[in-house]
Amino acid sequence: MSYLAPAEFVVKMVDAGESKIFMATRDTLIRAYMAGAILCLAAAFAVMVSQQTGYPIIGAILFPVGFCILYLLGFDLVTGVFVLAPLALFDKRPGVTLGGVLRNWGLVFCGNFAGAFTVAVLMSITYTFAFTEEPNAVGKAIAHIGEARTLGYKEHGAAGMLTLFIRGMLCNWMVSTGVVGAMISTSVSGKVIAMWMPIMVFFAMTFEHSVVNMFLFPSGILMGANFNWADYFIWNEIPTLVGNIVGGLSFTGLTLYSTHIKTAPKRAFKLAA
Repeated sequence: MSYLAPAEFVVKMVDAGESKIFMATRDTLIRAYMAGAILCLAAAFAVMVSQQTGYPIIGAILFPVGFCILYLLGFDLVTGVFVLAPLALFDKRPGVTLGGVLRNWGLVFCGNFAGAFTVAVLMSITYTFAFTEEPNAVGKAIAHIGEARTLGYKEHGAAGMLTLFIRGMLCNWMVSTGVVGAMISTSVSGKVIAMWMPIMVFFAMTFEHSVVNMFLFPSGILMGANFNWADYFIWNEIPTLVGNIVGGLSFTGLTLYSTHIKTAPKRAFKLAA
């Protein structure tokens, strides 16, 4: 059977979290760098398709190809370790500490950012003929996304910040469901199908993904968009990261762990008199 029961794949989630915490620094950085780069190249591809066809849903349908590739190659996104690493701590695995979880999160974030920024520089060069002319249509679309999702939130003040946080939370609910989906099957086709659906949902609904944004917003800044690094970090990246942590842990990691590993005793059955 290619399908694993929930109690089986949740144990795999805890094992995966433990493995990532104890992974060597070099391997953690390499895998995070490649994950960020591949996901952001897929984001660039999806924006191009959306711009050329005029139908954003087509870009959303195709975007999960990047997520599937990076997962099958064993690379790590920070949105995934936000969910998996804490489970090893909650399960009291030997040697797992809060410091180890935070170290893993920090290393994967740095690796993801480096990979995403590399793609941002490379794609900006292709959009502008090495910064010698105005961005092409795809480059302008990316710059517009960056402005709308930084200054757009900023214009609404606290309401904008709350909206940004909620979009980050909803995003990692779907993305971490994709991570879990890959664990419910032992076949490549089953993993791909299970990953594809939730990833398509998050992209189609324009939820905020901290790693995708590491490409979109630096690209916009490099191409002269009307916002700066402070706007990016304060009015997008940091609130998105917090929302991704809360959404992934609360809606996916803790719910699955609490009901399939720490299952409550069954209710007593009383015979009628």
